Amino acid sequence: MKQAERCISCGKGLFETGSTTFICPTCDKDIGRCGSCREQNIKYTCPKCGFIGP
Repeated sequence: MKQAERCISCGKGLFETGSTTFICPTCDKDIGRCGSCREQNIKYTCPKCGFIGP
């Protein structure tokens, strides 16, 4: 798996504690999420398949 460099929700670099990279649940796109957006349950949309996650 390739490591994402930026949060898909806010665009911040993934350097803070709680940041993660994972594969979209419906396709093979790498998704990056910063700790702040994860903690606040900010929605994201996969740019490849349109999946919307919390």
